Amino acid sequence: MLRLNKICAAVVMAASSCAVNGVIAQESVDFELRGYFGAEGRYYAEHAHDPMQSDSQFSVTAEPDLYWQWPDGNNSFTFKPYLRLDSQDSERTHFDIREAMWLHIERDWEMRLGIGKVFWGVTETVHLVDIVNQTDTVEAFDGEEKLGQPMLQLTFLKDWGIVDAFVLPGFRERTFPGKEGRLRGNFVIDTNNAQYESSDKTGHIDFALNWRNTYDDLDISLNWFNGTSREPVLRPEMNPQGGLTGELVPFYPQINQFGAVAQYIYLDWIWKLEAINRAGDKIDDYNAMVGGFEYTFVGVFGSFSDLGIVAEYSWDERGTDASVPAQNDVSLAARVVLNDISSTEILAGWTQDLDYSDSRSLFVEASTRVGDSTKVTLDMWLFNSEDSRDLGYGFSHEDFIQLAVEWYY
Repeated sequence: MLRLNKICAAVVMAASSCAVNGVIAQESVDFELRGYFGAEGRYYAEHAHDPMQSDSQFSVTAEPDLYWQWPDGNNSFTFKPYLRLDSQDSERTHFDIREAMWLHIERDWEMRLGIGKVFWGVTETVHLVDIVNQTDTVEAFDGEEKLGQPMLQLTFLKDWGIVDAFVLPGFRERTFPGKEGRLRGNFVIDTNNAQYESSDKTGHIDFALNWRNTYDDLDISLNWFNGTSREPVLRPEMNPQGGLTGELVPFYPQINQFGAVAQYIYLDWIWKLEAINRAGDKIDDYNAMVGGFEYTFVGVFGSFSDLGIVAEYSWDERGTDASVPAQNDVSLAARVVLNDISSTEILAGWTQDLDYSDSRSLFVEASTRVGDSTKVTLDMWLFNSEDSRDLGYGFSHEDFIQLAVEWYY
């Protein structure tokens, strides 16, 4: 961890130095400060298995966003730190630099240096190809939130497409709930003793490439990643005497991954596909995909509201031996966008595991704006699993409802 902190500090210093030195002759710099701070409460419908866990928790968050742009329009610097303080889970109380990025723009190429976030993918339920940034599980167990990643990104703008090349120094370990935290399943993850295939551990340098282009209504991208897997293999932890500690320890193998993404828009239809091939010396090589569609009914019942129907299927070649729950699942969801002055949206969905007939989850995500600067979100998740072989079994007592308020400035 100390080595990673040094890498992050060096990358941030290099990015800020380049931003300053590259524009030292400029007379003035435009500065903008925005961001938010928030409060979140979560209540669980059932008691936890572990008496150390609580049925409720409260947390506060802050994410300022500082932005500098120089008059030439070719250079800018963004700094976005993030902080959460949680009443129950010490692992969920954490600080991260989501972004500390210098951007330099030329006519047919761009360079980004620092700490940043990159998203690859188009599907709703599973993001198979999104591998540059590490998942921040304590923020969102569904994998939607990511940690900042030290990187050098070069973007080349060509007639035949856009190419992004990445050098990724410094590996970020995945966050997991602690002993007092909920949504961790039946086992505690010992993040203090993570294991690596590479002797460089968090100092390993990874590489990635992404090509993307648009052909009329079809968007296509091909990507490649080589380095430390963002998805750890969870192994039973052994004590010095050779016995089991009852906890799991993450092991991060070296992998080589090829991915493809496609999205086709036809009238009110959006068809989506993500597919990967992942290989490595310490893992079983496998293929996986997720695909589906979204159809939007515009102005339902003569109103200004839109109704979107989402259907997706996820598949993993490893079947029930897969390390992820979405190995043979179908998902259906409805998205209501009111198109009102408050930007009100509601997304409700259901996922069914086709290998374990009793394994399913239901969710509702709703958000609206109050006034000009306040956002309110309400989330609810319900889980069901009766088979202990199912990866979702550990969440069968984790039904929860969550209310969050964010104040923007």
